[in-house]
Amino acid sequence: MNAFEYASPTTKEQAVKLLGNSWADAEVLAGGTDLISLMKDYVVTPKRLVNIKNIKELRGVSWSAKAGLRIGAIVTIQELLDSPQLREYKAITQAGEGIASPQLRAMGTVGGELCQRPRCWYYRAGFGILAKDEKGEPLVPNGDNRYHAILGNNGEALFVNPSSLAPALIAMNAKVRIFGAKGQREVALENFFVTPKSDGDREYDLKPGEMVTDIIVPPMAGAKSATYEVRQKDSLDWPLATASVVLTMTGNKVKAARIVLGHVAPTPYRSMDAEKALVGQAITEESAEAAGKAAVAQAKALSKNGYKIQLAKVAVKRAILAAAKGGMR
Repeated sequence: MNAFEYASPTTKEQAVKLLGNSWADAEVLAGGTDLISLMKDYVVTPKRLVNIKNIKELRGVSWSAKAGLRIGAIVTIQELLDSPQLREYKAITQAGEGIASPQLRAMGTVGGELCQRPRCWYYRAGFGILAKDEKGEPLVPNGDNRYHAILGNNGEALFVNPSSLAPALIAMNAKVRIFGAKGQREVALENFFVTPKSDGDREYDLKPGEMVTDIIVPPMAGAKSATYEVRQKDSLDWPLATASVVLTMTGNKVKAARIVLGHVAPTPYRSMDAEKALVGQAITEESAEAAGKAAVAQAKALSKNGYKIQLAKVAVKRAILAAAKGGMR
């Protein structure tokens, strides 16, 4: 690991001044569960770490009937799961419970979980976010792509977004608050994640010198939700495919739906085709199956990951059925 400066500000204003004007200048340190690994492997080599854990206003979980749920960026996964305010947000609870390691729950923060870097082994081995060799040739299409993207993979970016919480939060129409030198801005979480066009780009709408401060989730207003994950093993692993679903019902028919897939595309993947397939329908095995098929209709397998299409389809179906039953799996 390269030598680095260490700063521990107590206000967000101090923090953004310390972050500098480029990604090479500094990185935000919260839980550190991803960043330290990246630094040990020389994937990122910041000159300074800016510890934000002493900024009190970034802590806490609160709820109000009007504003909904507010989650501070440095709230740990375990603190989030322990919050009584999360009771009505079952899809978020189930997504958080999927982070099975007690160590990661205790140290990892919500803001850090959303901003973690891809788990693509080519990226982690130093071949860049677009995974190219020294000649500029892509490594993923003809390489080991078992865990790579099946959706949103028409460009050069073939990694999958690693966040467990993001699909559930996007399904619930969450927003993220960002603070920088120019003050605060608010972005729909659905638009926060972006597909990089070059190795210098990041996978989210966050500029050097900016930091996530809060996540805001609207009131559920009686909507039903669930998250369903398909994993190779239960602990210390990332899902192969996930789906988070929020259903607004009129009687026994779906009035509106939001369906977001995770771990299948470079960004959390909202399937409007699946949503359209559900609207006006009663939730049955058949309607849930049809929505699952619609969700993967645009999927394109690489040489070794075709199995993920079936897993994603099943995850959507089972999340829909679980949501209809009040979040029970």
